[in-house]
Amino acid sequence: MRLRHIPGSEEMIAESPYVIRDPERHRGRWAEVFGNANPIHIEVGMGKGRFLMELARQNPGINYIGIEMYSSVLLKALQKRSTAEDLANVWFLRIDARTLADIFGPGEVKKIYLNFSDPWPKDRHAKRRLTSPRFLAVYDKILEQAGDVEFKTDNRELFDYSLEAIPEAGWRITQHTYDLHHSPYGDGNVMTEYEEKFSSEGKPICKLTADRYRAE
Repeated sequence: MRLRHIPGSEEMIAESPYVIRDPERHRGRWAEVFGNANPIHIEVGMGKGRFLMELARQNPGINYIGIEMYSSVLLKALQKRSTAEDLANVWFLRIDARTLADIFGPGEVKKIYLNFSDPWPKDRHAKRRLTSPRFLAVYDKILEQAGDVEFKTDNRELFDYSLEAIPEAGWRITQHTYDLHHSPYGDGNVMTEYEEKFSSEGKPICKLTADRYRAE
C-alpha cells in the first residue's frame, strides 16, 4: 500500500523534541541518552506508537525506542506522543532498520518487537521481510546474548515463512501460537492499532518469540 505523503512532515519531525537526530553518534552510549542503565527494548516499524507507549507506561524501568522509516507514519506517532503524559523512557528514531547496527552497539539492545510488519508477499521480495535471515543477521549484531525477538502478525503466510526462516538462520523459536488471544501467551498482551482492528474482525493473531540459543 502506497503511503500518502504529508506535506511538511519532515520539517515537523526535525523539530520534534521526541525524535533523536543523528542517532549514530549515540552508538554504544544510549544509557547516556536515557540517563540510566536500564534495559533497552526497540520496536521496528512502530506505526502510530500505541504499543510502544503503552509498554513505556507499564514498565518505567525499561527504556524504549521506536523505529519508523516513513515520515507520514512517524508524524502520527508524534501527534499521539504530544498528547500523552510525560514518558521519560521512550524516544523515536526515523531510520531504516537495515542500519540498526550503525545505531546500536553490540549487545546494547535486550529485546526487539516486530508488530504487523509488511509481509512482502512476492518471493523475490523475501529478503525485505523483517524476519528474513538478512534482518536476523542485523538483530544478531545488536542484541545482548540473552536477548530475543517478539513477532506478531495476522498474515498466516508470513508467519509460516518466519517459522521456517528463523531456525534456518540459526535461531531458536521458543514460543509460537497461531491464535494469541486464545492461548496462554495472551496474558498481559499489549495490542497495537492493527491488532485491535484485526481482532475485532475475528482474525486470529499469530505470535512467536525467538532467540539465538539452539535447543539442547
